[in-house]
Amino acid sequence: MALSDLQVRKLVPRESRFEVPDGGKGLFIRVTPKGAKTWVYRYRFQGIPRRMSLGSYPGVGLADARTKHAEAMQDLQQGIDPGLKAAQAKAKMKAAPTFEDLLEEFWKMELHAQPSGKERRRLVEKDVIKTWGRRKVSSITRRDAVLLLDGVRKRAPVGANRLLGILVRMFNFAAERGVIDHSPLSGMKRKKEKARARVLTDEEIKSLWNALDLERKDIDIYRPTKLALKMILLTGQRPGEVAAMRWDQLDKEWWTIPEEVYKTGEGNRVPILPMTSAAIEEARTYSGDTPFVFASSHDQKGEKGERRKGPLTVRALSNAIRRHRAEIGIPNHFTPHDLRRTLRTRLAELGIEDIVAEKVLGHKLQGVLAIYNRYSYDEEKRQALELWEKRLKQIVGIPAPTGKVIPLAKKRLAKGR
Repeated sequence: MALSDLQVRKLVPRESRFEVPDGGKGLFIRVTPKGAKTWVYRYRFQGIPRRMSLGSYPGVGLADARTKHAEAMQDLQQGIDPGLKAAQAKAKMKAAPTFEDLLEEFWKMELHAQPSGKERRRLVEKDVIKTWGRRKVSSITRRDAVLLLDGVRKRAPVGANRLLGILVRMFNFAAERGVIDHSPLSGMKRKKEKARARVLTDEEIKSLWNALDLERKDIDIYRPTKLALKMILLTGQRPGEVAAMRWDQLDKEWWTIPEEVYKTGEGNRVPILPMTSAAIEEARTYSGDTPFVFASSHDQKGEKGERRKGPLTVRALSNAIRRHRAEIGIPNHFTPHDLRRTLRTRLAELGIEDIVAEKVLGHKLQGVLAIYNRYSYDEEKRQALELWEKRLKQIVGIPAPTGKVIPLAKKRLAKGR
């Protein structure tokens, strides 16, 4: 006789374990003296009596138990031992990597070599590990990701987009390495963000530059952090790339950022001009024996367990601005990335062609240009940053050997007369 939900719910323990059948095809519910209820399938395989657990009640309800029972019977009809099949699947699942395992592998194979790798790992550890850390990667669904990101988005909309970008890469990495068959995040799109338009005024640039003077003892910002912020304003490179700058990327005239650590995957060559060179040389005093130009004040554990200084982080740069904005004399909010946008805007004001300005920033050319235009623009980038350095000196009050900066557009007009 088939059981009902009410009958299953009302089963009470006895002095010894007992089983109650559901119909007559081998499905039972077992009740222990302590009241635990478990669904059991009794069957014969190759003439030998066997039994397998279908899950505990109420986690597995009556309807689910019947579905599992039907699937096991179908396996049996096809000559498959359902109990052995379930045991093998369980063993495979136990050996399968967890999300935490995936993060470690992704870190070693890809993330650690990227300028913002440490920041991206911190973001995952902060928002994901507590929820998914011990879960098998193969068990994580698209719905799981949607719910996780919705929770992050409530307090940090932009952060949720950044996290999605990292997770998409991680699950693609897992699929490529055979951890999962395909990424559950495939096709997930970031939510539209409101574009930031913050550009520092001349007065704000002057206040910031003066605050970043290493001789200013009244503004307690870590000195390599001051120099890194200067470097962003001087070169327009991404904060993560500046923070992770290495000595082996530098020669007297160029800072060469390799393609494997560059966001666009193409790398970039940044001209080293006098003010840039001065900041780099000042950083040498604090770098010690580390490979990083802007070394962190905190020791980090190396691959062999040794303690050594790592690079600055974007978070450290952002925190320095946030904590000292009032002392700097800039009441309105700004970020390290806004310094990059400021340089791009000032290049336009100086008459620099868009394609040159974009190459200065290391942006990837789009469309047909990306395919056919392989010119480096090295000389044009140098000329553009030379103009910016002259203009910056005027803004902050550093005496320059030349006169007033003439925008390129005006120079062209003058030549045409």
